[in-house]
Amino acid sequence: MQINDLLRDADAQAQARQWEWLETDGMGGFASGTVSGIRTRRYHAVLLSACRPPAGRLVLVNGFDAMVRTATGAYALTTQRYAPGVDHPDGLSHLDSFELDPWPVWHFQLPDGTRIRQELFVPRGAAVSILTWRLESGAVDVLLEVRPFLSGRDYHALHRENRSFRMSAEIAGQRVTWAPYDGLPKIASFANGSYEHRPDWYRNFLYSEESARGLEDQEDLVCPGAIHFPLGREEAQWLVGMGDQVQRVVDGSASLSEAVTSLRRRERERRRFLGTSWDFAADAYLVDGLRGRTLIAGYPWFLDWGRDTFIALRGLCLARERWTDAREILVAWAGQVSEGMLPNRFPDDGGPAEFNSVDAALWFIVAVHEFLCGVESLPCDAREDGARHEADARVLRGAVIAIVEGYQRGSRHGIRMDSDGLLACGAPGVQLTWMDAKVGDWVVTPRTGKPVEIQALWINALRIASSWHPSLKAWESLARRSFVSRFWNSERESLYDVVDVGHQSGVNDASLRPNQILAVGGLPYAVLEGTMASRVVETVERHLLTPLGLRSLAPDDPSYTPRYEGGVVSRDGSYHQGTVWPWLLGPFVEAWVRVKGDTASARREARRRFLSGLEKHANEAGLGHISEIADAEAPHFPRGCPFQAWSVGEWLRLDRVVLRPSPTPCSPPRRTRSAKEVIRATPAETVHV
Repeated sequence: MQINDLLRDADAQAQARQWEWLETDGMGGFASGTVSGIRTRRYHAVLLSACRPPAGRLVLVNGFDAMVRTATGAYALTTQRYAPGVDHPDGLSHLDSFELDPWPVWHFQLPDGTRIRQELFVPRGAAVSILTWRLESGAVDVLLEVRPFLSGRDYHALHRENRSFRMSAEIAGQRVTWAPYDGLPKIASFANGSYEHRPDWYRNFLYSEESARGLEDQEDLVCPGAIHFPLGREEAQWLVGMGDQVQRVVDGSASLSEAVTSLRRRERERRRFLGTSWDFAADAYLVDGLRGRTLIAGYPWFLDWGRDTFIALRGLCLARERWTDAREILVAWAGQVSEGMLPNRFPDDGGPAEFNSVDAALWFIVAVHEFLCGVESLPCDAREDGARHEADARVLRGAVIAIVEGYQRGSRHGIRMDSDGLLACGAPGVQLTWMDAKVGDWVVTPRTGKPVEIQALWINALRIASSWHPSLKAWESLARRSFVSRFWNSERESLYDVVDVGHQSGVNDASLRPNQILAVGGLPYAVLEGTMASRVVETVERHLLTPLGLRSLAPDDPSYTPRYEGGVVSRDGSYHQGTVWPWLLGPFVEAWVRVKGDTASARREARRRFLSGLEKHANEAGLGHISEIADAEAPHFPRGCPFQAWSVGEWLRLDRVVLRPSPTPCSPPRRTRSAKEVIRATPAETVHV
């Protein structure tokens, strides 16, 4: 992506404050910010690291000010926003262009003709960020001054001036170490410039995205001093990270220049090997944590969530032939089954897992089925060790049976198979489905009873499990018959969203929501076929389809909310009341293709009609990624998390499975490749010279 001279236009500069970039370290930490350089979220940082990967996230280095001095004067390369809305200094006015490939690169054009290139990248496997500046044109007697901004806070919190912050610095040659607070990691900095220690507080940074979300929006940061670089023939280099992590990548005998050169080369090669820009986006969500390989639900504020993991894994791993990643994630989760349920969330503070999802375990079954089907379709010479695969397959099949039997017997929160074969769920004060917004004690969309997509998932689970336990086939047949007779709403030619609402027999919720599409597409086996399936797809397309995904509620519903905005109560109250969800485009497009006969021409038409909106969106918010949600009404402004795993995952599943020229029922890979050949994230090794 290049912005070029458009950045000189005021409207483009406003957009540059909204466009966000992301660099991840493969352990849950990351660096992120806006193209403009103005930090608009509390999560924007040069160094945000996970102390208990992928959790325990701390913001260590929030940002920096950069200034260059030439023969004609001093010019800023950065801009900060301060309360009550003052932008200073004027670095944005000098920003000429921006590139995202292979990592964020800014080009600055100064009034005297001096041109400077700034890069930032995060090497995989280390809590380290690397920034460089290079003189592209102009006189060689240019001086660069960089002033870091430090905190050492929880990534959800904000920082205020206090007396506990330790202002001292430990200086040893090119290395400077800061230890802001007791009990927190040290911050280590290596630079090929000279450090001047001159600590001071910078007060009242203003974060506009926090303001828009109705949250606290100001903080104070410490600038410990300044790093001075002669920016002539030599590139200015600054490497900063958690103290122990930095020592792994720059050992005592290594020069900074050669360390940065080696890390840059290795990281460039790693990214090139990943493949397309979508493969690179997908790789950001796959991380190594204390519990093993896992999947981040979204950046900047989500961790590894059960439901999100299994929905996203189908695109992020299976569609991309990342069999090893998929196996490790699924096997790790298989050990978490409890009363048929899987956790939906592991708290940031390391507390006990939260079992508040009826569908996480059912999505796990779908992911296991597609993983086993995909691996078993590989030629023998492309598979991993056969004995290991069979051992893992037994573990996964055992977890599937444990889930089905646990749900049949009955589990937490009223989850149980009813006499009609359908799955009932729900208890007061608990949000069990993916429509899980809750404010205090208010569950916005409780959906207690028998939600439509839960039945589609349950029927798929019974069919998948019946291949190992044939006795379950009769229950699947009963559930399917009950589904067709109970859920069809002839008045709207669609499906009820919930039947037996509040566990009251015969009480139905006719709200027109997108959940019904999973009865036709999005799962391995369609529950509805023929005329009913076609009518559901037509109704959903007519009332819910937008260029960025499906609305969560039809516009004619009294509860419909066209914009996702305001404070916490307002936003959570509209979260599933019209707000568009891009991940739902995957099930919809698959359903559309299925009712059109799943022909090559239908797949080509679907790609042409339905994918252009998301392709365009990938250059509008979280650059190279797809957002969590968008407004229900045009222009469908992107909202929520700008980098969302299941949104990217469903895009990849559409692109490489559903809409590929010749799909097969088990969705095997487009080309055969051994898991051992697939690149894995490896810790950044120490660089010696």
